[in-house]
Amino acid sequence: MQDRPFSPPRIVVALDFPDPQPALRFVQQLDPQRCRIKVGKELFTRAGTSVVERLTGSGFDLFLDLKFHDIPNTVAGACAAAADLGVWMINVHALGGRRMMEAARSAIDRCSHRPLLTAVTILTSMNENALHEIGLQGTPQQNVRRLAALARESGMDGVVCSPHEAAELRRQHGAGFCLVTPGVRPCWAGKGDQERIMTPAEACRSGADYLVVGRPVTAAPDPLKALAAIEEELPG
Repeated sequence: MQDRPFSPPRIVVALDFPDPQPALRFVQQLDPQRCRIKVGKELFTRAGTSVVERLTGSGFDLFLDLKFHDIPNTVAGACAAAADLGVWMINVHALGGRRMMEAARSAIDRCSHRPLLTAVTILTSMNENALHEIGLQGTPQQNVRRLAALARESGMDGVVCSPHEAAELRRQHGAGFCLVTPGVRPCWAGKGDQERIMTPAEACRSGADYLVVGRPVTAAPDPLKALAAIEEELPG
């Protein structure tokens, strides 16, 4: 686990596009000094490593959000392959367990380029009923607390969590544990399909290091103007 490697910009724009060309055109409207970017499963599956290489080649810090969850050896190999792409951050599923996360940590530590390694706790689209359906008892907050502690013990640099859990996790794990929060919606944006959301200001005050924002920026007529509006909400 790294020592407090967390620095501006704090906003991570989620490139949830179905094809690479719209995504590549869109990022031309952004400034890599003002935001980082995130590539998820749909775009990566359609475009592969080439879109990651083109985006990182444009100067953006890139969060490769593939949520690896498999047997330890497979996840270790996938994490090493992702690190070789020169990305800024990758993630695994904490539900994969200690051995899987420790294997991922070991693989990253052997790489010449070492991205931040984070673990997904509970997806922000899941409420208590959804957790019970898959056999996880307790509230989302209780599950996040348990999985975050396991992630830290397993060597993760931090976790991906709802902003609603950020304050408690910050108190428990201190400043050196990275908290990445999707489910961030500016006060002027709609809720979408997220369940546990906060505004950017609320998320920062709760202890979030990085704020993942998608449609409020990507669907905006002027993405840089939308980004500036979010920046204005952040605490000084």
